[in-house]
Amino acid sequence: MRALAALAHSEVSVREQLVTVARWCERNDVEFWTAPADAEEAGASEFASDRALGAADLVLSLGGDGTMLRSVHLLDGAPTPLLGVNLGSLGYLTEVEADQLEASLTTFFDGAEGDDWELDERLMIEVEVAGRHVGRALNEAVVEKHQAGNTVRLLALIDGEPFTYYAADGLIVATPTGSTAYSLSARGPVVSPHHRALLLTPVSPHMLFDRTLVLDPTQTVEVQVSGHRKADLALDGRFVQTLGDGELVRCTSSSATARFVRFGEFHFHQILKAKFGLQDR
Repeated sequence: MRALAALAHSEVSVREQLVTVARWCERNDVEFWTAPADAEEAGASEFASDRALGAADLVLSLGGDGTMLRSVHLLDGAPTPLLGVNLGSLGYLTEVEADQLEASLTTFFDGAEGDDWELDERLMIEVEVAGRHVGRALNEAVVEKHQAGNTVRLLALIDGEPFTYYAADGLIVATPTGSTAYSLSARGPVVSPHHRALLLTPVSPHMLFDRTLVLDPTQTVEVQVSGHRKADLALDGRFVQTLGDGELVRCTSSSATARFVRFGEFHFHQILKAKFGLQDR
């Protein structure tokens, strides 16, 4: 039996969308469930299940880019396709609007990959601390100052070799997908999400060298805390842990990818143009 799971933004009223999806699934012989916490927030506990998201043929993300990031996190590397349904402002990752939901489900389940829909695979980062795997990121891993008002001293290493010490608010290790997130606000470059690279971007560095390094995806990037000031590690905006002197964060390209369903050619530059209100000249 075909299966569909859904996740929803807790601050967006999505019960109507969940009911619409459930009715479509009933008509089309597709098993449907949603994560218990999301179902409770939406007032739709009848759809709640603890079943793993990776058991679905498709995961729906109802919300915006933040919900997409959470969906990728909860999939935990499973190769399940993810369809973003935009319920907020224009996002980079979502694919369809709410009024296109039923038609999109029909196209996915009754169509064929390569003819009716495509998979847009995105590079992710694997992150370790002291040799222990702590998570995976689609946008970025950030090592940032723990205490406001102070910079933190961080040593960046590339393929095990020291590059330089940064006196900065933090260091961002980003993917091309994450180039339009935190890295962009730190003056990093905009990179096509179909490119494969790792970006090392300093946050408010107190030094002359303030450029982003664009590295090969096969390279390893490590960030080591140096000195008595602590730093915090976050993955895609989720706090992981506080780091002390000598602790090292290791970032490598993941063998797993985030897999987004697309129903037409993905024009990143057009989304960028709309997001920033750019005009034709």
